Amino acid sequence: MNGLNEECGVFGIWGVPDAANLTYYGLHALQHRGQEGCGIVAGGPSGLKRVKGEGLVMEVFDEERLASLKGDIAIGHVRYSTTGGGGLENVQPFLFRHHTGDFALAHNGNLVNYAILRKSLEDSGSLFQSSSDSEVLAHLIKKDGTGSKPRIFSIVNALNAVEGAFAVLIMTENRIYACRDRHGLRPLSIGRLDGGYVVSSETCAFDVIGAEFIRDVEPGEIVTIDHHGLRSRKYSADCRHAMCAMEYVYFARPDSDIDGRNVHGFRKETGRILYEEAPVQADIVVGVPDSSLSAAMGYSEAAGLPYEMGLVKNKYIGRTFIQPSQAMREKGVRMKLSAVRSIVSGKRVVLVDDSIVRGTTSRRIVSLLREAGASEVHLRIASPPIKMPCFYGVDISTYDELLCADKTVEEARQAVGADSLAFLSEEALFRAGSRTDLCLACFNGKYPTALYQPVEDANRDGKF
Repeated sequence: MNGLNEECGVFGIWGVPDAANLTYYGLHALQHRGQEGCGIVAGGPSGLKRVKGEGLVMEVFDEERLASLKGDIAIGHVRYSTTGGGGLENVQPFLFRHHTGDFALAHNGNLVNYAILRKSLEDSGSLFQSSSDSEVLAHLIKKDGTGSKPRIFSIVNALNAVEGAFAVLIMTENRIYACRDRHGLRPLSIGRLDGGYVVSSETCAFDVIGAEFIRDVEPGEIVTIDHHGLRSRKYSADCRHAMCAMEYVYFARPDSDIDGRNVHGFRKETGRILYEEAPVQADIVVGVPDSSLSAAMGYSEAAGLPYEMGLVKNKYIGRTFIQPSQAMREKGVRMKLSAVRSIVSGKRVVLVDDSIVRGTTSRRIVSLLREAGASEVHLRIASPPIKMPCFYGVDISTYDELLCADKTVEEARQAVGADSLAFLSEEALFRAGSRTDLCLACFNGKYPTALYQPVEDANRDGKF
């Protein structure tokens, strides 16, 4: 099932005993944002220690490894590889040893001027331990010329040198710096817990550990967390609130609040608007598990049609499934999704999904419903057509990966085999989020940053 892959997630905690244990639970809540690797750095005045590995949070950490991470300050990371690819060397947080003091760094997002910055740093003598774009930030901080551990002004200079999407946590032995890109492309929130503070990519992690939400980190802001409490500094005056629309549409958990808007509420509203924009005569509404269920509920309510569990997801399928033959590969979708024949047989089905990327999964799900006896399958997508590559941390970096890049809606309908196909409008996303600004670059090509490579070259070169 080839859909969008999640990005990464960051989590940090300051001033709370057994910080690593709480970070473990926070990362588990963020597991949907990355399943390739994870890590935690913890410590205090006695020093910083890191444990990391490839795999899920529950696979990498056990009681013994968590017990080795002592201290009341920690940051953690769950990874889905973007720039730099996979491998243990790219699993974060990164931990840097220096005679002036150690520091760690965890980053969610993608730096579009990474290649230019890395070459410049290498030309001036920097040696890199990974192929990740995140390591560039650490080198920029140390190249500031201060000769000391990370300070607010060296971080300001580093953040002003990079361009792209990022939510970054920088940790020393006594503080955490929480930083967000000036466009506000990636979410980052702050909470309070037992006299200390928590920072997370999504607020759902606060609920798991019993933290109280305080506020979001603002675009272009650095929040310093230490014994003084919370201190704020803007590193850029040229800021937007252009949150990536796909955070609402697909990536975030439905129980998270992003920039003051609940994700489930957003998705349900897109479903309601989708019915207004693309009604159809049908008998039942079925959502594609899991990220499309909220939109399907909204469509069902607006249409006055029953919402049915016509598709069931097998939650025990692992992240990978060995498929040694073409015949087994064709059956791969059946291992993850099953159509409920008694529900859909003889019915005109409105199938609601969050997005179409390559079209492979949509085609197979439509086929599943038809084989289960659905008389009609009308596909409704709770987002606009994805036509352009993303350079900010989502794994759609070439035009060849996108079904709608060179197809009309009718051609896309024919490709997936549905009786009808309709997409949500761009305007509906603003309505659903009660927002005036969003990043819609993957829908309309209006990138909020320079790309440092012509967009038309993306198909030839892969990333950038």
